[in-house]
Amino acid sequence: MASSSLFNASLSPLNPNQHPIRRHPSPSLLRHRPVAISCTSDGNNNTTPIETSVKPPRRTENTIRDDARLHRSTAVNPFSARYVPFNAPPNSTEHYSLDEIVYRSRSGGLLDVEHDMDALRRFDGAYWRDLFDSRVGKSTWPYGSGVWSKKEWVLPEIDDDDIVSAFEGNSNLFWAERFGKQFLEMNDLWVKHCGISHTGSFKDLGMTVLVSQVNRLRKMNRPVVGVGCASTGDTSAALSAYCAAAGIPSIVFLPANKISMAQLVQPIANGAFVLSIDTDFDGCMKLIREVTSELPIYLANSLNSLRLEGQKTAAIEILQQFDWQAPEWVIVPGGNLGNIYAFYKGFKMCQELGLVDRIPRLVCAQAANANPLYLHYKSGWKDFKPMTASTTFASAIQIGDPVSIDRAVYALKQCDGIVEEATEEELMDAMAQADSTGMFICPHTGVALTALFKLRKQGVIAPTDRTVVVSTAHGLKFTQSKVDYHSKAIPDMACRFSNPPVEVKADFGAVMDVLKNYLGSQKLRS
Repeated sequence: MASSSLFNASLSPLNPNQHPIRRHPSPSLLRHRPVAISCTSDGNNNTTPIETSVKPPRRTENTIRDDARLHRSTAVNPFSARYVPFNAPPNSTEHYSLDEIVYRSRSGGLLDVEHDMDALRRFDGAYWRDLFDSRVGKSTWPYGSGVWSKKEWVLPEIDDDDIVSAFEGNSNLFWAERFGKQFLEMNDLWVKHCGISHTGSFKDLGMTVLVSQVNRLRKMNRPVVGVGCASTGDTSAALSAYCAAAGIPSIVFLPANKISMAQLVQPIANGAFVLSIDTDFDGCMKLIREVTSELPIYLANSLNSLRLEGQKTAAIEILQQFDWQAPEWVIVPGGNLGNIYAFYKGFKMCQELGLVDRIPRLVCAQAANANPLYLHYKSGWKDFKPMTASTTFASAIQIGDPVSIDRAVYALKQCDGIVEEATEEELMDAMAQADSTGMFICPHTGVALTALFKLRKQGVIAPTDRTVVVSTAHGLKFTQSKVDYHSKAIPDMACRFSNPPVEVKADFGAVMDVLKNYLGSQKLRS
């Protein structure tokens, strides 16, 4: 295990009396050195965390995995997690090991990953804050990852050797200073660029967890020949990349002619077996669920709650980046709706374990062409009705029958959340406005920014409210939509903020005339 490792993958029950007592160091020191954790007892069945500094390994020919093994802690792992039915009643006894291949409860409902919160509460909020902060920016395996730096809250029992990671996460929290001031009269607007990740989307955060668990299952000789997903683009990119890194076959179902070329080429380049199917995402999702029920292919869609364990770490990162102060609002684009619940879960765990004293209000933003959650919200949360999604530039959220509808509704109700929508013209204009201030965002972020515009206009979000917009994918995946917008090639769309290139002859006088005209117009604007 790594020099900052917590403990090995032992499944033994907690027995703090078997370890010698060591002095508890100053919390400030934890920010500057790797630590190992064990527990000790005061004789009254109360446990306290004990950290012991571990000297970094000398430079050798070892890999960082080798160094992790050499410095593996012998402390007993006090933490665990399991599958339980989502939002189960208190008297429910149904649960499953994370080593079981199961996606639904006995009643057919969703599952959730439940952590042993009592074990986690033995360490106070200040302790967790210091521990998580001490791992940021390190190359120690696997804690250099924004996901695995929170390993105890994600997959506490997995062995470090089984983890498949590209050191994902730790993504930029961008202060949108000019955009906020110019278009929204806001001075505390931020964009969490989750698309600045290994495959260019937030899906990496969940896929490192899922593929790591599959890697563990295969080493346990469980019947898993590969991993499969239905995708609108980003899920397939993340799945294929992490499977390729681990040498695990990946199978991808894509809706034909409904994703960008950049998204299509990623799984192909990573060696996935890609099926282009003449249907939409919902049709692909139906097929992959039928296939995985018959073949030993592990299902990688967000129906699988392991994905959400990785995705929730983006919420924890936001709190870290604000020095553990919760913003007032977090706005998340919503398609299959697992991510809105993942953010809620990350924030809620931090509140329950004492890292923060409150959580933000969440906003889920949907494209008007694929807005079943928005319609459900506007109806007062009456009977949910799936829909057939229409084509949208925000193709990754073009989903009419979201798997995680129950999770999303629960999360929004718990945090007094809001659902908003964006038309195609609104989301494309918002994307262009953001790009004009130095960003380069995806259309889905344009959906979230449109929700922000509307909530500011309504006075729901105040100009001084600290607000975070979650950007889910890199803008380079959607260059064709940007080209079409700035070329004014989109039918029935004004493209008000387009900025096409100016054609000019290779003549000094002609160039000077064009530049003088441009500079004059800029002076008038200022």
